[in-house]
Amino acid sequence: MEDALSKNRFLWGLLLAWAPWVPTVIGIGYMFVGLNNSKATGLAAVAGGMVELLVWWGIATLIISQVAAIVWLFRSFSGAHISRSLMAAVSIFASGLMLFLVFAFLFWGRRILEPATSR
Repeated sequence: MEDALSKNRFLWGLLLAWAPWVPTVIGIGYMFVGLNNSKATGLAAVAGGMVELLVWWGIATLIISQVAAIVWLFRSFSGAHISRSLMAAVSIFASGLMLFLVFAFLFWGRRILEPATSR
Protein backbone atom coordinates (compact mmCIF):
# COMPACT_ATOMS: atom_id res chain seq x y z
CA MET A 1 0.00 0.00 0.00
CA GLU A 2 2.79 2.43 0.93
CA ASP A 3 4.66 1.70 -2.31
CA ALA A 4 1.55 2.48 -4.39
CA LEU A 5 1.03 5.73 -2.47
CA SER A 6 4.67 6.67 -2.96
CA LYS A 7 4.42 5.90 -6.69
CA ASN A 8 1.28 8.06 -6.94
CA ARG A 9 3.01 10.95 -5.18
CA PHE A 10 5.97 10.56 -7.50
CA LEU A 11 3.84 10.64 -10.65
CA TRP A 12 1.83 13.69 -9.53
CA GLY A 13 4.98 15.47 -8.40
CA LEU A 14 6.67 14.68 -11.70
CA LEU A 15 3.69 15.98 -13.66
CA LEU A 16 3.53 19.20 -11.64
CA ALA A 17 7.30 19.73 -11.85
CA TRP A 18 7.53 19.51 -15.64
CA ALA A 19 4.14 20.89 -16.73
CA PRO A 20 5.13 24.60 -16.63
CA TRP A 21 8.13 24.04 -18.87
CA VAL A 22 5.99 23.14 -21.90
CA PRO A 23 4.10 26.47 -22.11
CA THR A 24 7.26 28.36 -21.12
CA VAL A 25 9.20 27.01 -24.09
CA ILE A 26 6.23 27.53 -26.42
CA GLY A 27 5.76 31.08 -25.08
CA ILE A 28 9.38 31.96 -25.70
CA GLY A 29 8.99 30.72 -29.27
CA TYR A 30 5.89 32.85 -29.78
CA MET A 31 7.71 35.83 -28.27
CA PHE A 32 10.37 35.67 -30.98
CA VAL A 33 7.69 35.35 -33.66
CA GLY A 34 5.84 38.30 -32.13
CA LEU A 35 8.95 40.45 -32.31
CA ASN A 36 8.85 40.16 -36.09
CA ASN A 37 5.12 40.94 -36.30
CA SER A 38 4.93 43.84 -33.79
CA LYS A 39 2.09 45.75 -35.43
CA ALA A 40 -0.29 46.55 -32.55
CA THR A 41 -3.98 47.08 -33.28
CA GLY A 42 -6.90 48.36 -31.22
CA LEU A 43 -7.76 44.84 -30.17
CA ALA A 44 -4.31 44.41 -28.66
CA ALA A 45 -4.79 47.53 -26.54
CA VAL A 46 -8.19 46.33 -25.26
CA ALA A 47 -6.95 42.83 -24.54
CA GLY A 48 -4.01 44.16 -22.50
CA GLY A 49 -6.01 44.32 -19.28
CA MET A 50 -7.24 40.78 -19.68
CA VAL A 51 -3.75 39.54 -20.45
CA GLU A 52 -2.42 41.18 -17.30
CA LEU A 53 -5.06 39.39 -15.22
CA LEU A 54 -4.22 36.05 -16.81
CA VAL A 55 -0.51 36.61 -16.28
CA TRP A 56 -0.96 37.15 -12.53
CA TRP A 57 -3.29 34.16 -12.33
CA GLY A 58 -0.74 32.05 -14.19
CA ILE A 59 2.10 33.17 -11.94
CA ALA A 60 0.10 32.29 -8.81
CA THR A 61 -0.86 28.91 -10.27
CA LEU A 62 2.74 28.21 -11.26
CA ILE A 63 4.05 28.98 -7.78
CA ILE A 64 1.42 26.83 -6.07
CA SER A 65 1.94 23.90 -8.45
CA GLN A 66 5.73 23.99 -8.13
CA VAL A 67 5.61 24.05 -4.33
CA ALA A 68 3.14 21.13 -4.37
CA ALA A 69 5.39 19.24 -6.80
CA ILE A 70 8.42 19.71 -4.55
CA VAL A 71 6.51 18.48 -1.49
CA TRP A 72 5.14 15.41 -3.31
CA LEU A 73 8.50 14.57 -4.85
CA PHE A 74 10.27 14.84 -1.48
CA ARG A 75 7.69 12.50 0.03
CA SER A 76 8.16 9.98 -2.82
CA PHE A 77 11.87 9.30 -2.18
CA SER A 78 12.52 5.61 -1.66
CA GLY A 79 15.70 3.66 -1.12
CA ALA A 80 14.23 0.72 -3.01
CA HIS A 81 13.74 2.74 -6.22
CA ILE A 82 17.01 4.48 -7.01
CA SER A 83 16.06 5.58 -10.54
CA ARG A 84 12.76 7.03 -9.33
CA SER A 85 14.56 8.91 -6.55
CA LEU A 86 17.10 10.25 -9.05
CA MET A 87 14.33 11.48 -11.35
CA ALA A 88 12.57 13.03 -8.35
CA ALA A 89 15.78 14.86 -7.40
CA VAL A 90 16.21 16.22 -10.95
CA SER A 91 12.56 17.28 -11.00
CA ILE A 92 12.90 19.01 -7.63
CA PHE A 93 15.86 20.91 -9.06
CA ALA A 94 13.81 21.89 -12.13
CA SER A 95 10.95 23.08 -9.91
CA GLY A 96 13.34 25.07 -7.76
CA LEU A 97 14.85 26.64 -10.86
CA MET A 98 11.39 27.58 -12.15
CA LEU A 99 10.52 29.18 -8.79
CA PHE A 100 13.82 31.07 -8.81
CA LEU A 101 13.15 32.38 -12.33
CA VAL A 102 9.64 33.51 -11.38
CA PHE A 103 10.80 35.32 -8.25
CA ALA A 104 13.79 36.82 -10.06
CA PHE A 105 11.49 38.25 -12.71
CA LEU A 106 8.99 39.53 -10.15
CA PHE A 107 11.52 41.27 -7.94
CA TRP A 108 14.44 42.21 -10.18
CA GLY A 109 12.66 42.36 -13.54
CA ARG A 110 10.45 45.19 -12.31
CA ARG A 111 13.46 47.47 -11.90
CA ILE A 112 14.68 46.70 -15.40
CA LEU A 113 11.28 47.31 -17.00
CA GLU A 114 10.58 50.61 -15.19
CA PRO A 115 10.81 53.75 -17.30
CA ALA A 116 14.07 55.66 -16.84
CA THR A 117 12.24 58.77 -15.54
CA SER A 118 10.88 56.99 -12.45
CA ARG A 119 14.31 55.86 -11.22
